[in-house]
Amino acid sequence: MAEEKAKAETAETTAAAQETVEAVKEVKEEAPAQDPQEFLENFNWEKYEQGIEKVEDSKLEEFEKLVSENFVDTADEEVVTGTVVYLTDREAIIDINAKSEGVISLNEFRYNPDLKVGDKVEVLIDIREDKSGQLVLSHRKARTIMAWDRVNAAHDKEEIVSGFVKCRTKGGMIVDVFGIEAFLPGSQIDVKPIRDYDQYVNKTMEFKVVKINHEFKNVVVSHKALIEADIEEQKKEIISQLEKGQVLEGVVKNITSYGVFIDLGGV
Repeated sequence: MAEEKAKAETAETTAAAQETVEAVKEVKEEAPAQDPQEFLENFNWEKYEQGIEKVEDSKLEEFEKLVSENFVDTADEEVVTGTVVYLTDREAIIDINAKSEGVISLNEFRYNPDLKVGDKVEVLIDIREDKSGQLVLSHRKARTIMAWDRVNAAHDKEEIVSGFVKCRTKGGMIVDVFGIEAFLPGSQIDVKPIRDYDQYVNKTMEFKVVKINHEFKNVVVSHKALIEADIEEQKKEIISQLEKGQVLEGVVKNITSYGVFIDLGGV
């Protein structure tokens, strides 16, 4: 009898333990996922660092997991897209999905006076933690990196770019291309010599990026290269249409002892 009673008690204990495990499992499954932002906001780091408030190892592991799953570890030179979440008189608060929100001086948005909450902007990390522990971002530096990427791509692919002629300088002109100041040599303005550079100031023109000096961050552009390319295309088209015995009209360009040079519209 005693043996049967012991077996019954053991069975009851096992069943109770199983029910407890199932109940705990059910509670864990039903528990809502913790918001990582809420976890960060409610966590008292000051008390934790001073040893006033102890935190279980499991909680710290949970915190590390939340951070790794929900926040981006952004490299300093990496351009990312952030969202404007708040504006003050001097700064824009930007969310880049990092461990904390970053700030940017509104001076960097002078070109965009209509900046508002919800706008997407390109930024990079300027200072990970300033004296007050704030994450400082830069929109201006991000735009510069993106501009150089576009200039390099235009040079490699031989693409035509649009530029604004800002002013004259020694030997040529200064042209704004994607926000970068490029040099336009006087000899690269046109196929014919140009004496009056001022006629091009404050004009938007098309250019070809012909040279980049990465060491000194110099860019050289040419408008002449585009004109020469157009002339070459015209020559090919005219020559392809020429036939023996065909009568054409042309302009006498030069007479020499050995013949006459006639312009047939670019040829």
